[in-house]
Amino acid sequence: MNKLWLVAVLLAGAAMAAPAEGPLPPIVQAALNVRQVPEDSLSVFVQDMESGEVVLRWNEAVARNPASSIKLLTTLVALDVLGPAYTWKTDVYIFGELTNGRLKGDLLLKGYGDPFLVTERVWQLLRRVRQLGIREIEGDLKIDDSYFYLPDSDPAEFDRQPLRAYNVTPNALLMNFKVVRYWFEPEFDTNSVRVWLDPPLENLGIDNRLALAAGSCRGYQRGITISANDATDRMTFSGKFPNGCTQYAMDRTALSHNEFVYGLFISLWRESGGTFKGGWLNTITPADIEPDLSFDSLPLADVITYVNKHSNNVMARQLLLTMSAEVLGQPGTEEGGRAVVADWLVDQGLDAPQLTFTNGAGLSRDTRISARDMGALLEFAWRQPYMPEFVSSMSLAGQDGTTRRRFDDGGLDGNAHLKTGSLDHVTTITGYLQARSGRRFAVVTMQNYQDIHRGPGQEVQEAVLRWVYEH
Repeated sequence: MNKLWLVAVLLAGAAMAAPAEGPLPPIVQAALNVRQVPEDSLSVFVQDMESGEVVLRWNEAVARNPASSIKLLTTLVALDVLGPAYTWKTDVYIFGELTNGRLKGDLLLKGYGDPFLVTERVWQLLRRVRQLGIREIEGDLKIDDSYFYLPDSDPAEFDRQPLRAYNVTPNALLMNFKVVRYWFEPEFDTNSVRVWLDPPLENLGIDNRLALAAGSCRGYQRGITISANDATDRMTFSGKFPNGCTQYAMDRTALSHNEFVYGLFISLWRESGGTFKGGWLNTITPADIEPDLSFDSLPLADVITYVNKHSNNVMARQLLLTMSAEVLGQPGTEEGGRAVVADWLVDQGLDAPQLTFTNGAGLSRDTRISARDMGALLEFAWRQPYMPEFVSSMSLAGQDGTTRRRFDDGGLDGNAHLKTGSLDHVTTITGYLQARSGRRFAVVTMQNYQDIHRGPGQEVQEAVLRWVYEH
């Protein structure tokens, strides 16, 4: 806790536990004043979940950019429309003659949008394929990702960071979020830097131009510069890596979706002792054939935990496309997903006229919602049979997810389930808090202001949460 914020807490501490007599509690007003942040940059909505009483409201009707906290809308609609036990499938088809473990033909993978087909689960999928009796594949890997439709897009469009994991676009056969973790380790004997990949991809090339330099393990990306060729199938690492680092990891995207699927498939297949001689091609599965194998995903209740606790953008976008495909028919589209969400809000009596809903993840400059409407979503979810799954999907204050390094003192630790949101000049926090009294509250704070994401916004959020805890 920095000194300025500590001063604000001390100044307001005497009035902390009292209900607000003015528009804002003194502790919140102090946090704004000490950072010279205008009051009109802030929206707050706090409601008692037992009585329904709104105990604090401030600019609650102003539409603001919620950043990643809009994922709560996406996951809430998914729970209600699809159900907590909903699962995705990945189908496997065998074409050709299988004799003594040798497939003289092709293997086809068809995706249905599984948001969490990470490396470990791909390995489990391929183990199931091996159990069909296949050891050698002489044909090609066919890939069907037609269950979703998305127009071509530029991954650098949002912030000119095309290799960042949060900019990954959805795909019906999304594997490991199309992300590679690069590991860097000093090689003191040769005065060089070792680079290795997880997962290993045989079709991804590495040009290692790193030099080892004396220094402590600090600095942006530890001095590493990463660049990709136009096809993103070859990564170049350059710069000076400090010898004070025993190990460092960096997550970045690589390849196209289908190339990533192919690279991960052949790497894991060969790692398990299988042989594969072909290439890959995109295809459409004939409608009149049944799969030889269907591999089920984790249930939706587990998936939304990864979405909300860790604020996974591409998983949230996969949910939106899935709802489109399930409700309106395939292929799933973002436009269709937005229509499903809009219809759901009307059906539940939660129509939010100020809502601007884009991709379901919050990675947008255009998304808007008011604190009051976000509070209405929390109040609705609290009364549903799947409320426990929804609440537990959020970060537990001071314990895990995006708030694991926050709220580690003063009573908030472990007493709130929260969804954070942050973009340039945007910071939000939304969720449920159990106060010292045992009463439970829905809390929404949203701020849109120049550089508010650089620290002052979190101080205001903490002030609101601490006031509610003592209320």
